[in-house]
Amino acid sequence: MGASHSRRAEGATLTSTAASVPKIEVQLAPDGSGWLELNGKREEIRAGDAANAPAAVLARVKEIARDQGSSVELTAQDDYGWQRLLVRPDGSVAPIGVLDDATSVGPHLEDLLRDRPPTPVMPATEGWRAAIRTITHGLVSPSPSRHEIERRQAIARVQRSFDGPRTVVVVNPKGGAHKTTASLLLAATFGIHRGGYTLAWDNNETRGTLGWRSLQSSHTKTAVDLLEALGPFVAGAGGRIGDLDAFVRGQGSSQFDVLASDENAAASSMIDSSAFFDLHQALGRFYRILVVDTGNNMRASNWQAAVEAADQLVIVSTIREDTAASAAWLIDALGERGQQDKVRSAVTVLTQPSKRNDPALEQRLREHFKRHTRSVLTTPFDPALVEGGVLRYESLQQSTRQAWLQVTASVADGL
Repeated sequence: MGASHSRRAEGATLTSTAASVPKIEVQLAPDGSGWLELNGKREEIRAGDAANAPAAVLARVKEIARDQGSSVELTAQDDYGWQRLLVRPDGSVAPIGVLDDATSVGPHLEDLLRDRPPTPVMPATEGWRAAIRTITHGLVSPSPSRHEIERRQAIARVQRSFDGPRTVVVVNPKGGAHKTTASLLLAATFGIHRGGYTLAWDNNETRGTLGWRSLQSSHTKTAVDLLEALGPFVAGAGGRIGDLDAFVRGQGSSQFDVLASDENAAASSMIDSSAFFDLHQALGRFYRILVVDTGNNMRASNWQAAVEAADQLVIVSTIREDTAASAAWLIDALGERGQQDKVRSAVTVLTQPSKRNDPALEQRLREHFKRHTRSVLTTPFDPALVEGGVLRYESLQQSTRQAWLQVTASVADGL
């Protein structure tokens, strides 16, 4: 680094001054695309994904600096904020200006044990700040951005310990309200950040779609098959979690399992309240988090049993009049049944159904549901969720994953 650029200890801010040099502005989208502008001319960027975009941009800017034989100032914006860098012809890179200090991640160990030092804040691992750390081989190690700190805090909330198994029940009596999507994304987020022991369970009285929307297995067994073979899994019977693999469907790197509802169109069997409670009691011996997808019939005994067993209700709706009206009717009905406490502690999730947003409707829905439920959160439209096929967590946009992390953290707060 040049003499005019000072180094500080790892995690500290670094201040530099750039002379009058050509300025390049870059903006990146969550999918890794974007543009680069120099002297009024724009150049498209297609890095393939957001993780590789900063490195691709820096490589291109280094080429420009080398070709011009002079340093250039890079001003870049992505989901993690703004960053100013000085890129020299020799390929070296240094931050310009002062990076924001990290705020506290939360209470440290010294709050309990005063004689011990505080837990250090780890350096940035996302966005341009992480890119700076990589290209300087750790010599410049910026603190994490506020966005990254919020993400870390949300993960910590998801990972908190409970004093027993917990049941999350996803509800809206209207079809197409994103119940199955929400169930899968909640289970995936819990599974990824808690390291497994999470089950997504389709509690439709006949046939639901959770099994169709998830990764398939070598078997096609469902909740009905498990119910018929439940003996080894009840208390004191000696069944092991590995034995459940014959009935549940593992979801790979998302680290959760799926228990599908009956998929036999010719079958006449139905899951009732007694069957639900038997399954729930057995499954709670093997899983820490049960995420229950429900059907559309509030009068079905297994639907009512799931709500009764819920430690946390998640009321889902798209930002549409009809779906939201169904969710509002559900809240009224639960109140009439004396289950106001379930509603007050619930989380409401509003999902944008298309690229075109309706801010006025969204605000009206938020105002309505926040009068009834503990938390109201919005998740964005994502093309990967439109097709209705197998839901793959890794195919989701970064903004979608971040939104569902916040939803899952809010759910965990109520457990």
